[in-house]
Amino acid sequence: MKETILSLSPQHWEDYELIDTGGFEKLERFGKYVLSRPEPQAIWDKSLPDSEWRKMADAHFAKEKNNPEKGQWEEYTKIPQQWQVNYKNPDGLSMRLNLAMTAFKHIGLFPEQAVNWDYISDTLRKFPVKNPKILNLFAYTGASSVAARAFGADVTHLDSVKQVVTWSKFNMEASGLDGIRWIVDDAMKFIKREVRRGNKYHGIILDPPAYGRGPDGEKWILEEQINEMLKSCAELLHPDHHFLILNMYSLSFSSMIAANLIEGNFEKVENAEHGELYLIDRFKKKLPLGIFYRFRNV
Repeated sequence: MKETILSLSPQHWEDYELIDTGGFEKLERFGKYVLSRPEPQAIWDKSLPDSEWRKMADAHFAKEKNNPEKGQWEEYTKIPQQWQVNYKNPDGLSMRLNLAMTAFKHIGLFPEQAVNWDYISDTLRKFPVKNPKILNLFAYTGASSVAARAFGADVTHLDSVKQVVTWSKFNMEASGLDGIRWIVDDAMKFIKREVRRGNKYHGIILDPPAYGRGPDGEKWILEEQINEMLKSCAELLHPDHHFLILNMYSLSFSSMIAANLIEGNFEKVENAEHGELYLIDRFKKKLPLGIFYRFRNV
């Protein structure tokens, strides 16, 4: 089987910029606002002095001592409770996405995922099936769901957190779309039910966290459960025209692990690509932000 190994960074952002990285932090512009946030992989020195970061930033996220994933935002400029950014690409994809500062340092957007939105739009633009069925698992605030819906897909969007599903609805509506099917459920339970029902999807998008909880407290541990999940996804994927995108953010994972998982569970893997996603700052430093594996038969 032929596969391509890539390192991918978004090419079409106007409302997002990675300004500087280093000292375990990143300085980013989202539309009109500049935020500084923790970044565990930025182990090198900053290119700009701390005084310049402080001058440029509208807000800074300070971690709790006992919980590095949680903390508080310190605002230097008054930032609205919600604001929006736009994303467009040459395929005709146009999305408006809602952002907000949360207690977990996230703001509702992973800008490096734009390379996969481009992949979705490019795939569906030439897809031979009208209204293909797409399943987006661990779908978070739903930019991939919106991208697929923008090209006429029949999208099922699943996340275990009701609040982020509501956030996804806002993104759909802000982008001038409707018709996405929303599900709040445990991803593993849902796909096993779908297998029993005999359902098939032309596209599956998976963006599982390293750790997580379902709506009823179901435990998700990436290393222990991703292989089983992909076995079920192989049964759900349409045998002819299809695509699959897998993202993983575990710091210990390489894309070769993703390749072994996919190639061990799917019989028909064509046009495969895998590697790293990254963002590049103004000083040409590359910040790795997860791995991906994707394939398609259009």
